[in-house]
Amino acid sequence: MDRQAGIQQIRKSCDIIAAEMLRIHPAVRALNDKPTQDDLMKALYQLTVDLETVKKRILKLEKQEDTPEM
Repeated sequence: MDRQAGIQQIRKSCDIIAAEMLRIHPAVRALNDKPTQDDLMKALYQLTVDLETVKKRILKLEKQEDTPEM
């Protein structure tokens, strides 16, 4: 796998993870247990932050490749 294929695979996986995380939120609300819901929402928030970090780092790497050498 070359770099571009790796970038595309990571981007695709991030999209899948984000979509699945959106499906978790309604299920958390259905638990009807405030302490558990609070902990899970905190964890989901942290997962979102970490996922965005991965996406931003991949975007930065991709932009480096697009910059012509001087």
